[in-house]
Amino acid sequence: MFHDPLMPAAPRCAEVTAEVLSNSPVNGEYRLMELAAPPEVLECHPGQFFQLLCPTSGADQPYLRRPMSIYGYDAAAGRLQFLYKIAGAGTRGLATLRPGDGLNVLGPLGVGFSMPPEWRNLMLVARGVGLATLAPLAKLAQAEGRRLTAICSARRADLAMSTDLFRSYGAEVIVVTDADGSSSVESLRALIGGRIAAGQVDAFYTCGSSRLLRLLQELGAAHGIPGEIAMEQQMACGIGMCQACVRSFRVGDQIVQRRVCREGPVFPIAEAMA
Repeated sequence: MFHDPLMPAAPRCAEVTAEVLSNSPVNGEYRLMELAAPPEVLECHPGQFFQLLCPTSGADQPYLRRPMSIYGYDAAAGRLQFLYKIAGAGTRGLATLRPGDGLNVLGPLGVGFSMPPEWRNLMLVARGVGLATLAPLAKLAQAEGRRLTAICSARRADLAMSTDLFRSYGAEVIVVTDADGSSSVESLRALIGGRIAAGQVDAFYTCGSSRLLRLLQELGAAHGIPGEIAMEQQMACGIGMCQACVRSFRVGDQIVQRRVCREGPVFPIAEAMA
């Protein structure tokens, strides 16, 4: 489930220039970019990420690469997808890319999700672009015959991400929103608690939200349900050298330091600290 931080996995990765096939809005906040990528960067696993060399745009001059979770990959078709929100200089540069342009990518990087055989009933809980990280996991769950529930949280229903994609992978999709109050901690605790009582949850998966992390930690501890989280963190190198992405984790009665890019970005939910 987790690699010893003293002996981290050595992921196979490559630096290539991939061709942009499309780069289009999917709603009022997010864009989906699809690349034609060579085989050497398509030996991916759900939960891994790439470091993107974002282009310059006007006054924006991104200096460092930007880490981005994999939204989709298909080695047979030679396709790689990223879902992103325009939030700064790097993503503003990404939004300028047009079909036929090249994008320098480095990856796949990091340690992805695990899926032990005994985890048959999986619950995915995430919000916004955090759902992008879980999309490849849902595809793998379908391929392995797991039962999947995806709770997709958003400010409004029209901003809920990847609902049709999760349904195409056989998931039961539940959309909760700030607008109607269904995304509140109290509402989610009742919703998830009901599924647990019915024996429909063997493991949790989440990404990003500290509020959701704390809720899943509480429910997991109370009911003995394990799970994993893909941590979001600013990075510089993405390969473990610069130490810029170190975070604290609770292991037993100790606090340990781990690099999100190298020992993660996926960690046991119980060990993550919001």
